[in-house]
Amino acid sequence: MKLKKIATVLLSCVMAGALFTGCGGGDKPADKPADKPAAEAPAGDIKLGMISHLNATEQKMEDILMKVQEDSGVKVTHYVPTYYDNLQLLQMGIESGSVDQISLYKSVAKYLVAQNDKFEIVSDLTLKNLPDNFCFAVRKEDTALKADLDKAINEMQADGSLEKLAEDYIIKVDNGQAPPAVEIPMTDGAQTIKVGVTGDLPPLDYVSADGKAAGFNTALLAEIAKRSGKNIEIVDIDSGARAAALTSKQIDVIFWVVVPNGDKMPRDIDKPEGVELSEPYFKDDVEHLKLKK
Repeated sequence: MKLKKIATVLLSCVMAGALFTGCGGGDKPADKPADKPAAEAPAGDIKLGMISHLNATEQKMEDILMKVQEDSGVKVTHYVPTYYDNLQLLQMGIESGSVDQISLYKSVAKYLVAQNDKFEIVSDLTLKNLPDNFCFAVRKEDTALKADLDKAINEMQADGSLEKLAEDYIIKVDNGQAPPAVEIPMTDGAQTIKVGVTGDLPPLDYVSADGKAAGFNTALLAEIAKRSGKNIEIVDIDSGARAAALTSKQIDVIFWVVVPNGDKMPRDIDKPEGVELSEPYFKDDVEHLKLKK
């Protein structure tokens, strides 16, 4: 399955050139080996592994992280980012010593620490209080689809069902167990939209070992299918292939794109030209993991 995915990513990256700045960041190949050494960093700097962004290059992210710390008046740590196209490669990167820390989110870090006793949370992280909103992404011309997604999210926020899904499938999830799948209803004759999920942010975006989506992503998409009257087909892709998959019309919706909450980081950091983002459906803070000594 992964061989097919790699082939699809490479083809999609070629097709994506007209709209996006490369595939998942634009400054590294999608199949970057996990054991390839990261860019050399001066002594005292921290080589930081990150999931590939849609649009921000590694250099741009390095500059932003430095500026955020300087503007906040905290002790400045020089992070040198290295992108990885999926969570598996990211974990291999830190375990091989290619990077010193990996940047994730609190819910994801909690899940991974429970699953792997090699990891621990970085307690002296200088990048504190940097929450990100999670949104869907669609092609700019798909205005009706964006409106349907926004309507469903706003309704779920208003009636409390969105908060309950986050509580049940992310915040209070049993990190020692695989999140359960939720069946997505299908309606005969209804329009089908393809949603790209990655499995790279468990339990928020989770794909089980057998390749099936489960947990929060299926719970949220099931509710949106009910409220929008649309059929939803889930397509499993790497995070680094999100942009290419959308512009090549392999998918109609990217399940997650992050938008900084607040004014510490640029709000359009992960939004390429030709893309529109939905209302946010979840918020989480940045967290770093390192290997236990």
